[in-house]
Amino acid sequence: MVFMSLNDYLQRVMGAFFNQDGEALAELISFRDPHAMSPHLMLEKPERDVERCIDPSVSEVIAAHLRAVWAAGNGDCVEAWKTQMLVVQSVSRFMSEFKEENWMLPVMYTTCLDLRLYALAADYKLTRSGNSKAGETLEKAAEALMSCFRVCAADTRAGEECTKRWGLLYLVNQFFKIYFKINKLNLCKPMIRAIEAQPFKDRYSLSQLITYKYYTGRKSMFDSDFKSADEALSFAFERCHIGSRKNKRRILIYLIPVKMLLGYLPKDYIMQRYNLAEFREVVSAVRQGNVRLLSETLARHESFFIGAGIYLILEKLKILAYRNLFKKVFLIRGSHQIEIAYFLQSLKWMCVEDVDLDETECILANMIYEGRMKGYISHAHRKLVVSKKDAFPPLSAC
Repeated sequence: MVFMSLNDYLQRVMGAFFNQDGEALAELISFRDPHAMSPHLMLEKPERDVERCIDPSVSEVIAAHLRAVWAAGNGDCVEAWKTQMLVVQSVSRFMSEFKEENWMLPVMYTTCLDLRLYALAADYKLTRSGNSKAGETLEKAAEALMSCFRVCAADTRAGEECTKRWGLLYLVNQFFKIYFKINKLNLCKPMIRAIEAQPFKDRYSLSQLITYKYYTGRKSMFDSDFKSADEALSFAFERCHIGSRKNKRRILIYLIPVKMLLGYLPKDYIMQRYNLAEFREVVSAVRQGNVRLLSETLARHESFFIGAGIYLILEKLKILAYRNLFKKVFLIRGSHQIEIAYFLQSLKWMCVEDVDLDETECILANMIYEGRMKGYISHAHRKLVVSKKDAFPPLSAC
C-alpha cells in the first residue's frame, strides 16, 4: 500500500478548499478515508507544517484533524475524542467566516459523526477504568456539537438554497443518538422545535427524515402520545429502504407495541420476516386475553424488552388482555348484567395474585373510562352492567 505524503495531502486539501468542494474536503478529514491510515500524516504537532501551506481560515481544522489522526494511530481513543472536539469547534468557526454559504456542510457532517463515534469509544474506556461516569464524554461531545448547531440555526438571512440551516437535521439526529444513549430525552424538545420551525422541514434528505421520525416516534411513545408515535414510526418504517432489514427491524421493536396499544395486532408473518419472535407470544396472549401467558412471556424475554426500553410500555398491554378476557366472561354468561365475582374468578384462573373484588371493580372502571368497554358498575349490587349494543367496541376505536 502506497501511503499519502503530507505534501500531497495538503495540496489536495487546498484544491478542495479553493474549489469550494465540500464533499472532497469532507473526505480529507474523515477517519473512513484511506489517508487516516498513512503514517506520514500521524503528526503530534502538525501546526507549523499546516500553517505554511494552508489558508488560515481552514488551517486550524486541518491541524487538529492531523493530531486526531496521530492519536487514533496510537490507539488512544480518549485523546482522539478530545482532539476531535477541537476539530468540531474549529469547523464551527470556519463555517461562521463564510456568510451566506453552505458548501462546507459535508465537512460538518463528517467531523460531527466522527466526534460522536470517538466519544462512544472514549466513554466506554473511561467508564471501565473508573476515570469517568457513564455518559460524561458524550455530554461533552454534545456541547461541542452545539457550537455547530448555533452557527446553522443563526443563518436566517441567507437564501433558502445557501442557508446553513439545511445542516440542522443532521445535527439534531446526532443529538438524538447521544441523548437517547445517556437517557436525557428532555433535551430533545428544543431540537424538535428547531426542526419543526423550518419552512422546508419536509424537504430534508429522506434518510435524515427517516432517522428523525424514528427518534421522535420513540420520544412520543415514552411520553405516552401513542398516536403521534404511530405516525412518526410508521413514516420511518414505510419509507425505510426495503433492503435495510436491520433498520426496519429496529423500527418495528417500537412500532409493534405502539400499534398494539392503539388496537392493531400485527400479523404473524411480519414478526417472522424481521426475526421478532419475542413479540409473537405477546400478540397471542393479548388476542386471547391470556393474562398468564402475557406475564410469562414478559418475564421470559425480560432482558430483551428492558434492553430496548419497552418493558414498561408492554406492561400497559395487560389492560388489553384483561379486556379480552372479560369479553369472554361476558360471552359465556350471555347477560348484560354480570356479577363482578365472575370477573374476579377469571383473574384468579389466570394466576393474577393479590386481587379482590374492589381491585377487580377498579380494573373494570378503568376500562370503561378508557372506552374499552361500554357500561357502568353497580357497586351496591357488585355487578357490571354493559351496553346492549357494542359492549366491547373494537380496540382501534377506543
